[in-house]
Amino acid sequence: MGVTNNLVRRVYEHRHGWSTFTAKYGIHRLVYFETRPHPMQAIQREKQIKRMPRSRKVAMIEAENPAWEDYAERWFDPLPPGPD
Repeated sequence: MGVTNNLVRRVYEHRHGWSTFTAKYGIHRLVYFETRPHPMQAIQREKQIKRMPRSRKVAMIEAENPAWEDYAERWFDPLPPGPD
């Protein structure tokens, strides 16, 4: 979750562990995103989503992406397998 003006760069940073949160929790898939025309609108929407219960966030993802596919799967070279 976050606001960016360059989604590809942001996903790259997350996939390579440059985000403390994603590195800590091993989150590397892009399963949902929204766009807004102005940064302030994006920030307001992010805050709105963060206040939602997890069940509502999951419902938003499943309405848009029922298989939870990684939208950015083919954007970069594959990551090495994790400790899972």
